[in-house]
Amino acid sequence: MEKIDFKKTLKALYAPAAKDFALVEVPRMQFVKVDGHGNPNAAPAYKAALEWLYGVSYALKFAAKALGKDYGVPPLEGLWWAEDNAAFTAGAKDQWNWTMMIMAPEFVTPAMFEAAVAKTGKKLGEPPASLRLEPFDEGLSVQILHIGSYDDEAPTIRRLHHEFIPQNGLVENGVHHEIYLSDPRKTEPARLKTILRHPVRRQ
Repeated sequence: MEKIDFKKTLKALYAPAAKDFALVEVPRMQFVKVDGHGNPNAAPAYKAALEWLYGVSYALKFAAKALGKDYGVPPLEGLWWAEDNAAFTAGAKDQWNWTMMIMAPEFVTPAMFEAAVAKTGKKLGEPPASLRLEPFDEGLSVQILHIGSYDDEAPTIRRLHHEFIPQNGLVENGVHHEIYLSDPRKTEPARLKTILRHPVRRQ
């Protein structure tokens, strides 16, 4: 059975080589998602969200494998925003809103998702109210590969918003998006790889 590797089949989206800003066209995909609010380093809801996302995603992987379709679980992703954008750029994490998510292949059905939630619930209990399988159509986006600590992203994010986007005749068209290519439990902060992405549209 051939195992699908999304870092190869969707290389531009999940394994970019360049560290410079690049425009990408992100296709419509589906994700397992959980919403929340607050500092991800302290909010219990954030820890629970990740437990459920990984639990359901691996249950989906095993269910798909039983049907003859094997794949590597894609990386964790996060959408981030704040009611006052200054709170986001200033790092006021207690004021952040987030949607954490993991991509589910197109052959994953709602029935498979419901079964995966039930299976995960035997271990984790009651699922978060916002847990869902949902399509996400990001479209035209600008992204860059950041290597280093999450707390060191701010200068790159400022360049993205105040230099690259306006200088290229673009406007923001959504919220800040991060894709976590490294496991922070096993990788020192200076070597973490994170894709920073923002959807845009042409003026």
